[in-house]
Amino acid sequence: MTRQLQHAIESYPSMPINLRGYDQASNLPEPLREWAQTNPGEGVYEFEKEELHVAVLSTENEQRHAFVVFDVAGIEAASSEDWWWLLVITGVVGTLGTLGFGLGIVVMRRAVAPVAQLAKVVADINPEQLSAEDHKRIESTRFGDDEVGLLARTIEKTLERISAFVERERYFTSSASHELRTPITVITGALELLEQSDLSATDVKTLNRVRRATLDMKTTIEMFLCLSRETDDGLYNEMFLVMPLVSLAVEQQRYLLSGKFVDVEIAEHANPIVYGHPQAFSIAVNNLVRNAFEHTLDGQGPITVRIKQNELLVTNQVSSDADERHTSPEASSHGYGLGLGIVQRLCERNGWSFSLISDEKRVIARLSW
Repeated sequence: MTRQLQHAIESYPSMPINLRGYDQASNLPEPLREWAQTNPGEGVYEFEKEELHVAVLSTENEQRHAFVVFDVAGIEAASSEDWWWLLVITGVVGTLGTLGFGLGIVVMRRAVAPVAQLAKVVADINPEQLSAEDHKRIESTRFGDDEVGLLARTIEKTLERISAFVERERYFTSSASHELRTPITVITGALELLEQSDLSATDVKTLNRVRRATLDMKTTIEMFLCLSRETDDGLYNEMFLVMPLVSLAVEQQRYLLSGKFVDVEIAEHANPIVYGHPQAFSIAVNNLVRNAFEHTLDGQGPITVRIKQNELLVTNQVSSDADERHTSPEASSHGYGLGLGIVQRLCERNGWSFSLISDEKRVIARLSW
């Protein structure tokens, strides 16, 4: 508006329609006459109440000033209308944006819903025990012929392969359980018959070695069957004492200390009762005891077995070379007694924990429950 007044001043006396020029104060509109008689200086003046803007400019007659009056009533009305239009446009755009956002959320939820449903169905399925109802729940035809349906078909085929593998494993375990135990039973019976015969001292030693090897083989078979079969879930809640199993393991593995002049000390600080699989616990204890006996050299004793309220500690003195072999889960393949990885698996399955603590002089195997 100021620029328009300046343009009007420069083009005076030619004026636009809403501009009028006056060369005398007495000719001004009545509301401006009293103000003009005060002889205002050059410049632009605003009269809000009258909605008039007045520019005062000099003329050739230095005693008088010329006046340019700008009626801004129409301009202000047009400006108000512009604001109303801007408000309406802003409201329409905001409404459309809100509707678009809401529609996007609805579409997104509908698009994600089948995937979430499929994920929930798969999460509730046990791959090792698939039932007919589980197959119906993951049937790909329920999810349409789109990306979700493709994912459902892939999951369905994968679960079918897993189910077939588990079934083959169960069948093999069931068959192997019988096939592996039968030769051991025959060998055990033959050894019992041989014990009743008149044997020389050399034959007796040989018989004892065969008996120990047979016992080791039987224990190994029981260990692997214990890890693989799933029909003995009830045994995982049995209650048993720790001390009898520890004493039995020490006696069974004592032959490994023959000629080493090493004593075994069993310190029973408590008489704990454990809930779990007694055979698995016995196998784990046999592993730890055999490790200690196997890796203890002549004169490196004593071997200490401590029974506490919630843990079993087997400590033996070892050389640096023996210590390195002892702490490795794959230390040797001389039987189940050296498989610390097997102990770890048994503990994980039964909710126990196993750890090794070693330094330059000793190794402590810790089994806690």
